[in-house]
Parts: sequence; C-alpha cells; structure tokens
Amino acid sequence: MPPASVDDYLAAVPEPARSTLQTLRAVIRDAAPGATEQISYGMPSYKQGRALVSFAAFKHHCSLFGMSGELFDELGQALQGWRTSKGTVQFTPEHPLPEALVRAIIAARLAEIARLDAEKKAKRKSK
Repeated sequence: MPPASVDDYLAAVPEPARSTLQTLRAVIRDAAPGATEQISYGMPSYKQGRALVSFAAFKHHCSLFGMSGELFDELGQALQGWRTSKGTVQFTPEHPLPEALVRAIIAARLAEIARLDAEKKAKRKSK
C-alpha cells in the first residue's frame, strides 16, 4: 500500500537515506514555495501547475526525477559527475546532490513549465 503522505514515505526510509531525502525535501520546498506536495506513483512529488519534481529512495541510491526528458539535457554541464538517465539524477547519502544543483534543477523546471504554459495559451489564442 502506498504511503498516505510524504511524512509517511520518509518514515519508512532507513537512515542515512531518510536524512538525505529530508534535506532534499526542505530545499525543494524552499526553492518552489508555491508547489503542492503529494504522493504520486508511490513517491514524494511536487506539482506547480504541472509535475515539478519527485524523489525516491532505492536499495543502493536515491533519485531526483525532473519530470521532463529535456530538462537534464539543458543542464548537461551542471550534471557532470552524476549518474543520470533521461529524466533522473541518482545520488547516495554519502554523496548527496548539492543544494545549488537542486535549486538549478527546480529553477529550470519552473522555467520549462512557464514556457509550456505560455505555448499552450498562445496556441489556444491562435485558433
């Protein structure tokens, strides 16, 4: 059964991953104060009009999901040295993501959301 809240999710994560994810959560909430926090697909997720980011703990690593296949391509240089896939950056409690990188990911995703919303609005107006 999926957790009912982010607090429930974090309570079930063993240390040291729990502390690492609690710190990540605080940075996300500070960088995107307008985002709503929820559980989606069984993991903590943040939404600001659209899906913003999610995170999760796994057996050997933690992941931050950028909710966009293009986002991490844009941040290429900033993500050097981190294990990434199309929309995910992996890290460990021993080597957590730097706060500045998390803030850059959030800022880039918020900008992408604003651009997508503006494109959608312009498309509706042109019809």
